[in-house]
Amino acid sequence: MLGSESLKKIDKEVAKYPPDQKQSAVMAALRIAQDEKGWLSPETMDFVADYLDMPPIAVYEVASFYNMYNLEPVGKYKITLCTNLPCGLSGANDVASYLKKKLGIGFNETTADGKITLKEGECFGSCGYAPVFLLNNRKMCGSLSFAEVDRILAELE
Repeated sequence: MLGSESLKKIDKEVAKYPPDQKQSAVMAALRIAQDEKGWLSPETMDFVADYLDMPPIAVYEVASFYNMYNLEPVGKYKITLCTNLPCGLSGANDVASYLKKKLGIGFNETTADGKITLKEGECFGSCGYAPVFLLNNRKMCGSLSFAEVDRILAELE
């Protein structure tokens, strides 16, 4: 179900643990699978469970607990805005309203062109740069003003 390159990457992660602890690589395996597939379908999670010799429910628990995993298809770009208290006090709610209006979508929705999905997230540990959002689970964008949001969105064009 996953390509050979993804399986090689998962094997490299599994090798970091004792042979009887390969399930410890589940988070990395899910990330790798998501990078290949774009999201984690039940079939993909079942494959990861089988590959790591663990019960599927254990994989589902991990995937559903962390918001970095996509359990449904998302846009090419996923913006996850932190709305915890420090970011909220620093303008995250205003940024959320601005993004929703500018993109024409709400949280957990994707633009009509399938380009951008907007998500609400928990603390990313960057309170000093609040408000912040995470782009595609990889790039932290902070000190967000409306102008900065416009600049970042223009780069995604």
